[in-house]
Amino acid sequence: MTILFSANISSRHRKTITARFPRETFIFCQNMHEAQTYLTEAEIFVTYGTDLSQELVGRAKQLKWIMVISAGLEKLPLNAIRQKDILVTNARGIHVTPMAEYVISMLLQVYRQEKVLIRNEKAREWDQSVRIDEITGKTMAIIGTGAIGQGVARLAKAFRMMTLGVSRSGQAVKYFDHNYTTADLKTVLSQADFVISVLPSTPETKYLLTYDHFQHMPNHAIFLNMGRGDVVRESDILQAIRKDEISHAILDVFEEEPLPPNHPFWDEEKITLTPHLSGVSMHYTTRALAIFAENLRKFRDGRTDFVNKIDVIRGY
Repeated sequence: MTILFSANISSRHRKTITARFPRETFIFCQNMHEAQTYLTEAEIFVTYGTDLSQELVGRAKQLKWIMVISAGLEKLPLNAIRQKDILVTNARGIHVTPMAEYVISMLLQVYRQEKVLIRNEKAREWDQSVRIDEITGKTMAIIGTGAIGQGVARLAKAFRMMTLGVSRSGQAVKYFDHNYTTADLKTVLSQADFVISVLPSTPETKYLLTYDHFQHMPNHAIFLNMGRGDVVRESDILQAIRKDEISHAILDVFEEEPLPPNHPFWDEEKITLTPHLSGVSMHYTTRALAIFAENLRKFRDGRTDFVNKIDVIRGY
């Protein structure tokens, strides 16, 4: 089989994967510009998920499987992929540890006033009057109860938090004290000190949250979004902050990325911004390729029980 990578991986990872599958033909490229030359002969294509178009899928005559070594699928031409009955899998689950740690670290930096402390340090100002709070014992609502949501809830329990999960089904999930459907969202939000969105971008989740939802949150609540930026309009977040509907917003994802330098978010003291890196880890590629290797063995053996098989109709 010919396996084409547009995802640029290190020489160390290239040697590891080729040693594990010596009978397969691997073509490693640094980007799609380089990889498209080989698309017509590839049976398996490994990508970060942002570089395929409908036209390129049409050119991939031999393509049977697309492995996305990230979780995001919103930029894939899913209709074209579905028409050609191409298998799609992704690396869902590898982000659990870094993203769960991100949530706790960001909530702590707000509650422990780390922005203020760093400013004071740079100014050589000794100020013990800084108001510091604790996250222990609070209530956390997590919108999205998949692997990442469960990972966040597990760490929240270490801080003795009440964990409320919101999902389409509302079914009981490990590490959550109570689970609700999205129809109960406003009721859940009214109970939460922390609201965490880990939702992917799908037709069902696009602009799911509105300004009205922020009005149902307590004024002291913190909203953190590390799923996808189109779950809520940025204008609604800005209005909620400026009208004190919530006390702080922590944003790792945005409607437009990179966030433009003239965006009003940059000037808001009560908004903490990070450049879509909540899932970044030194172990990212190793974990993603482990999923790929497991699925490659199954694909080669004619099995169908793939890890993280995607429903291309739903987009997840």
